[in-house]
Amino acid sequence: MLKTMGSGNGNSKRLRFRSNRERLKTFLSLFRKDDRVLILIWGDPDALASALAVKRLLAQRVSQVVIAHVNEIRRINNQLMIKLLRIPVVKRSQIDPKEFTKKVLVDAQPPHNALFQEIQFDAVIDHHPETEGWEAPYVDIRPHYGATSTILGEYLRTAGIKPSVALATALIYGIKTDTDNFEKHCSLQDVICFHHLFKHMNRHLLHKIEAADIRRSELKYVKLALENMKFRKHRLFTHVGRVPNPDILVVIADFLNHVQEVGWVFVSGEYRQRLVIIIRCDGYRKNAGRLASKAFGALGFAGGHREKARAEIPLKNLNGDGEVSLNTLFLIRLLKKHFRDLRETRRAQNASV
Repeated sequence: MLKTMGSGNGNSKRLRFRSNRERLKTFLSLFRKDDRVLILIWGDPDALASALAVKRLLAQRVSQVVIAHVNEIRRINNQLMIKLLRIPVVKRSQIDPKEFTKKVLVDAQPPHNALFQEIQFDAVIDHHPETEGWEAPYVDIRPHYGATSTILGEYLRTAGIKPSVALATALIYGIKTDTDNFEKHCSLQDVICFHHLFKHMNRHLLHKIEAADIRRSELKYVKLALENMKFRKHRLFTHVGRVPNPDILVVIADFLNHVQEVGWVFVSGEYRQRLVIIIRCDGYRKNAGRLASKAFGALGFAGGHREKARAEIPLKNLNGDGEVSLNTLFLIRLLKKHFRDLRETRRAQNASV
């Protein structure tokens, strides 16, 4: 079966399409009127918006489309996004993938999560760097794009579909969050798509979603992060301890990334027998996604973009009996070898010049 990919991908087994029209035609050809389609996501703004766009593309083309998320959606912004924009989502635990004839994964790839790896997807659409060890009949991966929402925005425009206010607002928010308001990794395509969607979105709804960021009950984790901070050569490390949801670690990492003297930010916490590590950097001669993969890929699930990345490591992989003393110094030790190897690599490169 034909396979598609975005430019910049080196997998020669997948055909390169010359236009979004060819991509869209091949994508839609996967589905039949009696198909029941499952869209699986890690529920963040870009994934939620992208899934909603796929649902709109398949409206009246299939018998049913269900969006399911594998994570606990507890971040206030994301909860408000779902509520205000009326995005129909259910938990992965509430559905049986076997009841669906087609499965779609957006804003992620199978190796990004153990629950994704359990499923054979018919289509994968994403903007993260491509991973290996999996296949799907339809693949569209464009790492040079700042958001998957941009890719799906192009699909909608190619299909001649005018997005509803809710869908346009969702896609705008997806693009803004994944590009950090165009301050980090983005492309001209992200800007063009944003411009096209802007006239259809609701700025009041967007502001309400963006304004909410942290609960009063979560301020204690910010306090812990500040108390446990340690600096090592322009790198900021902090371990927060057990958290009710890992999204608070993202909020803390984004906040600490504003510290002027810091080039790297590492924030960790324990959630459901996993060590979750959030990584931030400026992306200039740095690559957070590559660091996460090299430092933690063998221990758990890790990856991301140049400026931001995430790793989730089962505690049993850190210590055979699952008992390990987790703190900021332990986080520093986990990364010490990687930075030492990085220094040695740079010295070798400089010596060869």
